[in-house]
Amino acid sequence: MRDLRFGRATRPGRWWLPGDPVATAWHNALSATFPKGEAFFIESVKACRDGAPPGLAAQIRDFIRQEINHTREHLAFNRAALEAGYDFSRIDAHVDYMLGLTKGRRPEVNLAATMALEHFTAMMAHEFLANPAHFAGGEAEVANMWRWHAIEEIEHKAVAFDTYLHATRDWPARRRWFLRCLMMLIVTRNFLHHRFVDAIDLMAQDGITGWRAKVRLLAYLTVRPGVLRRIFPAWLSYFRPGFHPWDHDDRALIATAERDLAAG
Repeated sequence: MRDLRFGRATRPGRWWLPGDPVATAWHNALSATFPKGEAFFIESVKACRDGAPPGLAAQIRDFIRQEINHTREHLAFNRAALEAGYDFSRIDAHVDYMLGLTKGRRPEVNLAATMALEHFTAMMAHEFLANPAHFAGGEAEVANMWRWHAIEEIEHKAVAFDTYLHATRDWPARRRWFLRCLMMLIVTRNFLHHRFVDAIDLMAQDGITGWRAKVRLLAYLTVRPGVLRRIFPAWLSYFRPGFHPWDHDDRALIATAERDLAAG
C-alpha cells in the first residue's frame, strides 16, 4: 500500500502543467470532483459487499484504503488550486446535484454507476502512464501525484466490477449486461458534459472565454495529446458481452511508473 503525500512543502503554480491554462483547467476540473466522487464510490461498493468471497473482500478493503488516500491528496491539491485563485463553487454544485440523484436508488444501480466511472478513471490512468505527453514539463510534485493516483486506479480497476458481478450473481446475464451498458451511456454523457463545462469555467477564470476556449479545450482532449480520442477503443470495449476490466492486462505500466516515481 502506497500511503504517499504530495505538495506539502511547496504549492504548485497556478498553471502547473506546464504553464498551460487549458491542460491545467482539465486536470483541476477532474480533481475538484474526486473527494466527493470517491466517497460515493466507497459507499457504493460497501453497500453491495455482503457475502463477498475472501479474495474479493480483501480487494474491497484495499480499494477503500486507496480511495481514502486519493481523497486526502486531492483535497490538498484542491486547496492549493483555491489558494492560487480558482473558484470551484460551480463544480461543487454540479457534483452535489449529481450525487443527489443517487439518493434512494437501488444499490446495484449506484454500483453500476461507480463501475462505469471506475472504468473511466482506469482508461485515463492507462493513458496518463502510457503517454508521457500528458505531464511532460509539468511541476514534478503534482505530476507524481497524478501518476501515483493512476497506478492505483489500474491496480483496483476491477474491484467495483467484480463486486457488481457478486451482487447481481442471481440476475440473468442479459439484465446484468443491460444495466452496466445503460449506466455507462448515462455516465459518459454526464461525465463529459460536466467536466467540459467545469474546465471551461476554470478557463474563464483565466480570461479565456467564448468559442476560442471551447476550440482549445476540444483540441486538447481530442487532438493533442487527445486523451478522449485515445481512450475511445477501451470505452467501446465496455459494451461487449462478457467484458471484464482485466481483459486488457496493463499491470506492466505499474512497475514502470513505480520506478519513475521512486526516481523522483
